[in-house]
Amino acid sequence: MSGTGSVEELGAHAARARAMALLRIRSRATALAILPAAAAVVLLVAVAQGHIGPGVWSTVSWAVAACAVVILLLAAAVAVAVARARPAVSPTVPLTEAAAPDLYRLVRDLADRLDVPAPSAIALTPDCDSWLEDRTHPANRSGAEEPGEGSGRGRRTPTAPVLVIGSPFLWWMRVAELRAVLAPVVAGTGPSANPDIAAARRFVRGLDAAVADAAVPGQGRVRRIPAAFVGWIAKVLLRGCRGHAAEMERCVAAAASGRAQEVDYGLRIVAQEQVGLAYAGWDRLLTRVALPAWRMGRWPSRLDAGVVSALTELSRRDRLAEGFTSRLGERPACDLIEEPGAADEAASLLAARLFHGGPAEAGPGWSPVDWQQYPDEVVDRKWRTEAARLHRVLDAMGVASSVTVGAPGSTASGGAPVPTLARVIDHLASPGADSEALAAGIGAAVARDEEKAAPGPGAEGSPPDAGAGTGPLDLWGPVPLPLFPLQPPRTGTELLADHVVAMVCCAAVDTAGAAPGLDWLDGPALLVDGGRRSDLGAPVLSLVEEGDAEPLRSWLTAVGVRTDKPVRLS
Repeated sequence: MSGTGSVEELGAHAARARAMALLRIRSRATALAILPAAAAVVLLVAVAQGHIGPGVWSTVSWAVAACAVVILLLAAAVAVAVARARPAVSPTVPLTEAAAPDLYRLVRDLADRLDVPAPSAIALTPDCDSWLEDRTHPANRSGAEEPGEGSGRGRRTPTAPVLVIGSPFLWWMRVAELRAVLAPVVAGTGPSANPDIAAARRFVRGLDAAVADAAVPGQGRVRRIPAAFVGWIAKVLLRGCRGHAAEMERCVAAAASGRAQEVDYGLRIVAQEQVGLAYAGWDRLLTRVALPAWRMGRWPSRLDAGVVSALTELSRRDRLAEGFTSRLGERPACDLIEEPGAADEAASLLAARLFHGGPAEAGPGWSPVDWQQYPDEVVDRKWRTEAARLHRVLDAMGVASSVTVGAPGSTASGGAPVPTLARVIDHLASPGADSEALAAGIGAAVARDEEKAAPGPGAEGSPPDAGAGTGPLDLWGPVPLPLFPLQPPRTGTELLADHVVAMVCCAAVDTAGAAPGLDWLDGPALLVDGGRRSDLGAPVLSLVEEGDAEPLRSWLTAVGVRTDKPVRLS
């Protein structure tokens, strides 16, 4: 027996043993539910045959029978609730075989080499991960019955799970690298085909779904009390299943990894390095580049293509460009899709919904933006919007155009203070300036603007109508979006610093010939003489936190920014 085969067989055997332990928990729960009924039957038969007296024992027998009926009804209700509970499904973009025949062919060939069932379908997720997901629950299927899930008698054969692939992998990895990374994932369909493991997984997922259903807010009293009882029973069973379920999945992963070592093992070591790079680039792209656009009501429609640019820029800065140049000359995995642009757009929109909570479709206040339009449509607009908000708060606080000691406050022809950078700097640098009040005012203004831009009730987070089509997030029910916020809420000081930076950038664009730009790793960038200026943060923080304007004034003088000139705010 080879070492690889030994690991695989031991893992599969251990996984089946854990699955049987889970099924025994289910059997014990069932036995506990029917135990009062069995006792009632014994007592009633004993009374009927005269083995015990008809007096007190007859009363006891009927009392036990009544309790048994109640317990059986409760057990049946719990069983029905667990069976009908809808397990959580990862939000994904479905990828049909017609849309990606080469990718399906690659996965099937990989399954044949591993001697395991091929996944039933492929879906994309806007994340740097890949996994198998069981979607055989009736609530997750539409139309005809899935093959292998027949309703005939006998033990049903589980349908192969769906292969979920992280969309950044398809754009960053080469075809051979993707095949090597997917090998241990696809190998997991082998253990999934085992009836005991499949039944144990259905049991655990049903309990987990029942607990989630019991925690859904907004249920009336009539539904809340039974749901709470079902949820309590499911929690008790889950506590007993937790250890066995975790060990079963660990053993399944070990068995799949052992089987996959026979396929592209050497290449997989190299490909795992690309997984780490893709994750770093994807995280940076979402938090630094996509998030500012989402906050402006625009969603970049080519996020997956953007991660390639971000990682290429990272390799250039780290002086790794030579090695990456030869690698990027190979065929990218996204070529396995017939229309990679459409798949990228769908994954980008799903990413916006998951990580920011945007609407499900494009609209007047939620439109796509290309990378070529990003500097003008996102960066410049972001700076102007934040600068305008900063001056609105200053207006509400009664701050004049210039608060320099002894200088009169000048106003525009309409009576409103002139929006100049000097107004902001002089206010924050003046003795006794209350920067905390300004930060609080900006925070309140941001909250009001976000509330106005938020979708109305029923637009998000509500379950679909019975006759409506289901989207990637509809199966999650009334869960508030975003499901996975990228960053914690910004503090007042951070918001104030961002708005001052925006005001400085607007002044630089209007008076010093600077231009808005896009940095693939840092997001919005200020370009001066064609080069990116990344040294603005420290002078602004000195002004905001310490009231020291000299570092910022020195920076403005070096760039040639006029602080006394009005700034365009729209």
